[in-house]
Amino acid sequence: MALPTMDLPSYELEIPSNKKKIKIRPFLVKEEKVLLLALESDDEKNIKDAVYNLLKTCILSRLKVENLSTFDLEYIFLNIRAISVGEVVEILITCQDDEETKVKYNLNLTNINVIFPEGHTNKIMLTDTTGVIMKYPSFDDFVEGQFSNKQYNEDSVIKIIAGSIDQIFQGDEVYDQSTTTKKEFLQFVENLTKDQLEKIQEFFESAPRLEHTFNITNPNTGVESEYSLRGLQSFFG
Repeated sequence: MALPTMDLPSYELEIPSNKKKIKIRPFLVKEEKVLLLALESDDEKNIKDAVYNLLKTCILSRLKVENLSTFDLEYIFLNIRAISVGEVVEILITCQDDEETKVKYNLNLTNINVIFPEGHTNKIMLTDTTGVIMKYPSFDDFVEGQFSNKQYNEDSVIKIIAGSIDQIFQGDEVYDQSTTTKKEFLQFVENLTKDQLEKIQEFFESAPRLEHTFNITNPNTGVESEYSLRGLQSFFG
């Protein structure tokens, strides 16, 4: 006699970057187990495959996960996690006024949104005639940043920057992936001045991000302080 199968609930979610509506479902015990085993293995390919497969199975709408921006992926993963194991996460906050008192804060993951900073642009002028059009880091960068123990150094940061260039333009000339290799994009970044590189880094620093702002009162002093959590890892205590 066949055992009964469980009906999985589905939820509607809006992708922050393009406002497209998608359907998501909770991940199953076996799917979470695969992800946890991959994380324990510390194998980069296993981790990428596990995260990719979990997102693909839990997103019920037709969607190319690998084409999503990092902040879209963080937002979707956060919401899948919320409907799978619970919306509320208890985190421990250190009060700012005495930098000593610990206060528990119940964070509702469904209240967390992607913040789009004012003035953020993907077009960066490096000289009067030369500039770049940037794109957001890839799925691989999302996995490495959130799930792996990979340590970043100057070389790896430069590679991420080079991999996030969509176009280089100089006057009427445009160079993109159809005319330019990854190695040439990398050489372009390596030949920038420090000031020019900092202009591009501003694109990443001002990029849309998961953010939640709240207030905590120190029970010992009565002082209220404002706190902001940013990035996926900040929301898991």
